[in-house]
Amino acid sequence: MAIAIHGVTAENADLLAKVADDVFDEEITPDRLGPFLAAAGHVMFVAVEDDQVVGQIRGMVHVQPDRASDLYIDNLGVAPSHKRRGIGRQLIAALVGWGEARGCTYAWLATETDNEEAICFYETLKFERNELEWFACAIGEEVED
Repeated sequence: MAIAIHGVTAENADLLAKVADDVFDEEITPDRLGPFLAAAGHVMFVAVEDDQVVGQIRGMVHVQPDRASDLYIDNLGVAPSHKRRGIGRQLIAALVGWGEARGCTYAWLATETDNEEAICFYETLKFERNELEWFACAIGEEVED
């Protein structure tokens, strides 16, 4: 079945009722989800297949006083059973599009220095790594599927 990407809101948070293993670091709880969804400048997109969340990405607008805002990519997870199917790319594209619509001109993230899978993935998306394992890319460049 096809993957559908959804922005999670208070109105459709029931999408999170059925989540595949290893999509999130911990269990989603109402006391955490509510404040997250209510926080201005924060967003979560999920990838859904057969009524089950198989991927997620979270981000936020990092407002700057002296330049355009940045998009901070906070977390990305895809169920091991669904990796290498383009879901991560679809989630990144949705989040970057959301950030661009809010005036962000730059996206950045961080990953562990030993997370080779993530490092290779972000490099294929043309994110640039520096010596601290931070990645960044200019927004407006198309993310390839």
